Amino acid sequence: MAINWRAVLYGFGTQIVLGLLSGFVIPFTGLALPLIGSGLAGLIAGGVAGYYNNRSTTSDATHGALATVIGALVVGIILTVLGTLVAGIFGLGAGLGLIALIFVAGIPGAVGGIVGGYIHRGREDAMGSPAA
Repeated sequence: MAINWRAVLYGFGTQIVLGLLSGFVIPFTGLALPLIGSGLAGLIAGGVAGYYNNRSTTSDATHGALATVIGALVVGIILTVLGTLVAGIFGLGAGLGLIALIFVAGIPGAVGGIVGGYIHRGREDAMGSPAA
C-alpha cells in the first residue's frame, strides 16, 4: 500500500493544532481528563487524513492512525520540553505519559480515518449517479 503523504500531512497538521489547543477548547479536560482532548483531536485529525486519502477503508484507517500517531509524538515532545523548561520536571512520568498519548491517539485516528473516507466517498457516490 502506498502512503499518501499529503493526506498524512493534513491530518498531522490538524493533530498538532488541536493537540496543543485541546486543553483550552474543551474546558477542564487538560487537567482532569487529558486523554479526552487528545482522543477528540485524534478523531478529527484522523477524519481529515481519511477524507483526503479516500482510497479504501483499510487505507483510510492506516492514514488516520499514522497522522495522529506522528502528531501525538510531536505534541508530546513539545509539551514535555515546555514542561521541562517551565517546571523543571522530566523523567519516567513524562515518558510514560507520552507513550500513553501516542497509543490513545492512534485508535481514534484510525476510526476518524474510516469516517472521513466514508464521508468523502458518500459525497462522490451522490454526485456520480444521475437523477433520472
